[in-house]
Amino acid sequence: MGIVERRERERSEIRVKILDAARELFAREGYEHVTMRRIADAIEYSATTIYNHFEDKDDLVKALCEEDFARLLGALQAAPRPSDPVDAIRLLGRAYCQFAIDHPNHYRFMFMTPDKVEHPEPESPGFQSFGVLRQLVDGAIAAGRFKPADPDTIAQVLWASLHGAVALLISIKPHHWPCSPKPDLVDQVIENSLRGFLEAK
Repeated sequence: MGIVERRERERSEIRVKILDAARELFAREGYEHVTMRRIADAIEYSATTIYNHFEDKDDLVKALCEEDFARLLGALQAAPRPSDPVDAIRLLGRAYCQFAIDHPNHYRFMFMTPDKVEHPEPESPGFQSFGVLRQLVDGAIAAGRFKPADPDTIAQVLWASLHGAVALLISIKPHHWPCSPKPDLVDQVIENSLRGFLEAK
């Protein structure tokens, strides 16, 4: 490995350390309370090193959002797509929840960080992630599987329901629940949410 390649690898490794530390700090302490110096201290580098990679805190947050939502988008796009759009929504919901459980720090940063500055654009992976669900909702309405209704509202209700479940699962230890979370909790939340939109057969 040449000098240029080694330096580029080291630069990439430092960038990953910065992003990982920032993600954890933002999720734990909130966007407003975390400074670039605080992030630098967490990885035992100078603040100058952080600024060599990111212009400012907002630039760092933008990079985190792009990276994390791209990872979520990949997980959603990889979910199986049966021909029945309602079954596809079920499997998409499970993939979404599995992403949150597998990547709790990422999820907390993406959806549970107070005051995080983010304005998703239509081409952003965050916007596209919601679009995966929105497209399936459109398909369910067109196929007569869902009652005619505003697809954005339906998608938001389904998303909000799942977010509530996974936020609890990644934030509260099982022994702190009134009773331990049931193994089929996610499936039951998905079914309960779908039930309100299904067209009567």
